[in-house]
Amino acid sequence: MATKLVWQQDSTNPDNVNNFALISQWWTTLNAQEIFWQQRLIPESGDTDTIDWEPQRFDDKFAIQMPEVRGITLYWYKPGSEGTRNITASKLELDTVRQQLYIYPLSQSQVVIRVGKPQIVYQTFELQDPLIAGTTVGDNYILLLRDAKQQIEIKLTLSRNGLGKLLENLPG
Repeated sequence: MATKLVWQQDSTNPDNVNNFALISQWWTTLNAQEIFWQQRLIPESGDTDTIDWEPQRFDDKFAIQMPEVRGITLYWYKPGSEGTRNITASKLELDTVRQQLYIYPLSQSQVVIRVGKPQIVYQTFELQDPLIAGTTVGDNYILLLRDAKQQIEIKLTLSRNGLGKLLENLPG
């Protein structure tokens, strides 16, 4: 499957109908899942790759209910709101890797809406020349990294295989 599926109203692309079916299927499988709903203006240049998708005040996060497609209109229910909501699309783009759907509303040509499943955000710790200590406990290896200045201690418990992978990835 392509990493990006595109459907566009009145397109002559031979994959248009099949892409619409796959996008519709993806939309309906969102039922009862938590999603992020973001709406942005399309820049005057038309280049949607330059849109800032960092979280903004009016972005929404909710468990979408009863998503369905009728014709070229997407329907859903948002808990706590009255009635079913809908958007008629002129274009849909599904990023199958990031699990994000870009909806270009027919009624608002200058707007794009991104609907996506929550992404995992990892917290990164940066330690500069930490104190390193290691020991074995049973079949596992314990590696301690301690930064006294930041008062951070990271404890890694590694299996024999995990230690091997760590050593493999160290340069030199």
